[in-house]
Amino acid sequence: MLVLWGLFGCLVFYAHATLAPQRGDVPSFWNWEYYQAVPRWFLVDYAIGVGASLLGSLAMLRRSRKANLLYVVSLAAVIVQFGYLFATGGLSGPVQALVIPAFILSVAIFQIWLAGMATRRGWLR
Repeated sequence: MLVLWGLFGCLVFYAHATLAPQRGDVPSFWNWEYYQAVPRWFLVDYAIGVGASLLGSLAMLRRSRKANLLYVVSLAAVIVQFGYLFATGGLSGPVQALVIPAFILSVAIFQIWLAGMATRRGWLR
């Protein structure tokens, strides 16, 4: 399930990184002006977050302790990403501003917990 979560995160990142209003593929609820003003490092942070999550899940499948570090990197990137969005008003509406970030943060914390438990039980080497 965590590999699918990582793949979904990468898919959503790709959609965000390739949006183009001239093609008409920007949803009506999307604040295009705000999105254009987002600094380049934000997309890099976003890529690090979803990439580390996916790689951490693949490391778990390979029974590697590298999953621990990758999940911590992913959580740090998630905190930076949503911290920036909260600080600059990039999230609007209760679902976008509260539910989605809380769910993503919860999954990131769960990944760290699961990797830690797997390490303590000797499942990861």
